[in-house]
Amino acid sequence: MRFEIQRADFWKRISAFLFDFIMIGIVIVGAATILSWVFRYDEHLAAVQHIENEYVEKYGINPNLSNEEYEALSDEQKAIYAACDEARQKDPNLITGYDILITTAIAIASVSILIGFVAMELIVPIFFKNGQTLGKKVFGLGVVHTNGVRFRGQAHFVRVIVGKCVIEAMIPVYILLMILFGNLGIVGTVVLVLILGLQIFTIASTRTRSAIHDLISDTVVVDLNSQMVFETVEELMEYKTRLHAEEVKNQKY
Repeated sequence: MRFEIQRADFWKRISAFLFDFIMIGIVIVGAATILSWVFRYDEHLAAVQHIENEYVEKYGINPNLSNEEYEALSDEQKAIYAACDEARQKDPNLITGYDILITTAIAIASVSILIGFVAMELIVPIFFKNGQTLGKKVFGLGVVHTNGVRFRGQAHFVRVIVGKCVIEAMIPVYILLMILFGNLGIVGTVVLVLILGLQIFTIASTRTRSAIHDLISDTVVVDLNSQMVFETVEELMEYKTRLHAEEVKNQKY
């Protein structure tokens, strides 16, 4: 008899992930709604849109055209578009408005995502133990270190905040916001693809099929119905020593 990590079934893991994704999403949307009101995001957005509408009325052209729409313009329209764009680039009110809008959006996204992960991934597992979120509890899964020792403390913080919250959620959201506001183009898309590629690579290439957050915290998702969980490394070593002694005792010569 040997001690082995009882890695969670793939479909159970996916099901638990989707369940938790929905629950975290609900918390994030709720927090973002409240923070949008606190930071007056709609007011800032309306102010920027008002200035943009003034340029549309003044120049008679949409200052936010796609490449295809721009190429379809006549030479005269392109000259008007260039004049409009130059005026917009120098407008201090519009520059300040977009700066406030971007800063506010990033602040709302950051705090909302943090609240979602702290609530559902840090606080909830305190009540269930073994790193269980609501989804993992429903499907009988848990989190342990790759050696089978109980998952807690610093590793829990690293897994959730650094791995899930920052690397897998906040950074992609920041990039998407920058792309949305026109501050990033192909570079942002490349970074998003690289992050996704890294996630797929770690899951496919590691023995425990670990995502980034599991890799940096030395953890693995297991089936708690069959997984032995040890409180300390010492307890694990004692168990292995006992197993070895029994194997030697039962060995036939």
